[in-house]
Amino acid sequence: MAPNNLTSNRAVKMLNAAAQGNYGVLGVVSYNLETIVACIRAAEAKHSPLQILLFPWALKYSPLFVDFAAHAARSAKVPITVHMDHAQDPEIIKQASQILAVDGTPAFDSIMVDMSHYEKEENLRRTKELVALCHERGIATEAEPGRIEGGEDGVKDTAELEGMMTTAEEVDDFVATGIDFLAPAFGNVHGEYHGVENIRLDYDRLASIHKKAQGRVQIVLHGTNEFPADIMRRCIDRGVTRINVNKLVLSEYNDYVAQNTGKVPLTQLMEKGTDLIQQACERWMDNIGSSGKA
Repeated sequence: MAPNNLTSNRAVKMLNAAAQGNYGVLGVVSYNLETIVACIRAAEAKHSPLQILLFPWALKYSPLFVDFAAHAARSAKVPITVHMDHAQDPEIIKQASQILAVDGTPAFDSIMVDMSHYEKEENLRRTKELVALCHERGIATEAEPGRIEGGEDGVKDTAELEGMMTTAEEVDDFVATGIDFLAPAFGNVHGEYHGVENIRLDYDRLASIHKKAQGRVQIVLHGTNEFPADIMRRCIDRGVTRINVNKLVLSEYNDYVAQNTGKVPLTQLMEKGTDLIQQACERWMDNIGSSGKA
């Protein structure tokens, strides 16, 4: 369970409920207004909880985008939280932790303190310091033991690093830093698998990590590009609560925009694109069991 001072944190409550209900919560990587509008519409239509994921890029691009996400989440008819994913710069984490939403609460309900580009001991030391800072402000935290190889838009590419899978023994080390959510490496990668046949997950490892972590932190899943519904279900059955999605909900939108930019009015491009993202989010909410759980 999360520390006492975070029992009212919305992200903690959401993932604790997912663990108890054996379903996943969609964490939608969001780069623009269309994605945020679409995933919230999907959550409301499906009566599903949802987490909006922003990379540190969003803060650098415009603080207004963070404000929009935080306001939209709080205005929704269902529980929605805002998460900063893969925050790899301590200064960005400190800055993000100070941003307040219009209701005076932290704009980010949770922040991923991603020090995985450091060697293990340095990773743990920096993680512990930044977790304490976030917790003082009521913000839940996430960390990545091991290294999930690869990169995606807005995330440092770690492909030059030796891929190391999370061990059950490492769980204790990271739980000791005070984190609330743990993102294990068990064969999942950021970026492309280049075919479902190349997805090779160590389900036994995931199950052992969950067993070791149970009751102390919640497990979250990164690197889901190309995952079919049955793989998602296997991960949920082994303790995963939040499922990060990027291209799984954006690929149809990306294709439509690429094919129609300059050929249709911009308003139509935005509206149709939003519809495509919403439809994809709704399908995945059904697939991972969060529909009707809000």
